[in-house]
Amino acid sequence: MSYTVLIPARLASSRLPNKPLADIAGLPMVVRVAQRVASGLPAGTRVVVAADHPSILQACAQHGVEALLTRVDHPSGSDRLAEACELLQLPDEAIVVNVQGDEPLIEPALVSAVATLLEQRPEASLSTAAHPLHEVAEFTNPNVVKVVLDARDLALYFSRASIAWWRDGYAQGIQTLATPAPLRHIGIYGYRVGFLRQFPRLPQAPIEVTEALEQLRAMWHGHRIAVHVTQEAPGPGVDTPEDLERVRRLLGH
Repeated sequence: MSYTVLIPARLASSRLPNKPLADIAGLPMVVRVAQRVASGLPAGTRVVVAADHPSILQACAQHGVEALLTRVDHPSGSDRLAEACELLQLPDEAIVVNVQGDEPLIEPALVSAVATLLEQRPEASLSTAAHPLHEVAEFTNPNVVKVVLDARDLALYFSRASIAWWRDGYAQGIQTLATPAPLRHIGIYGYRVGFLRQFPRLPQAPIEVTEALEQLRAMWHGHRIAVHVTQEAPGPGVDTPEDLERVRRLLGH
């Protein structure tokens, strides 16, 4: 199969200024992400950075990474992806995978799995990934998004709350996790381009506003999300200066 990987990159960041250009082992972070993804994907797979600033385009050009300039006023990453699809003139039936520009340790195999899953599941408009949780602290952390699946590995619900919750959990206190293990959502998405063009125009859903989870808008409007379950937790992303230093150490910088 053929698909396009889109990497949105926004220069402004309140917690880490100029984040896409942060140096990691001699390369700007967004370049490192693009090169890592491209290194493990099938021949012919296109990897494109969707940037909001010429400095990101320049950094990509210096390292042979394809990039295009999108508007600076997009309210969300999905809006930026939709514009990128228009600029690339991708057909509605094409599949794109959204890889965040602050995930320098992303596994290319995970990208391929998300794309392949969407191709195999015609009833789904999106695909994503999850992995089992094994730590109580992560299960109860509202910054860790959980997902519950149906028998066909389609998402039933995403939440910042601790789901699925066993009946006697409160009575026992949270000492151990239930079996089977709850699932942590991994923030990677595959989209059908036709859906991606429609998505930014869909009204926000009440549950989306409550949970602050954009994927709930798709579900609220009746779209299905197929979920690839991997046993491996992803490497750490970069949101803060502390995250950046941790990734630099992991990569030997």
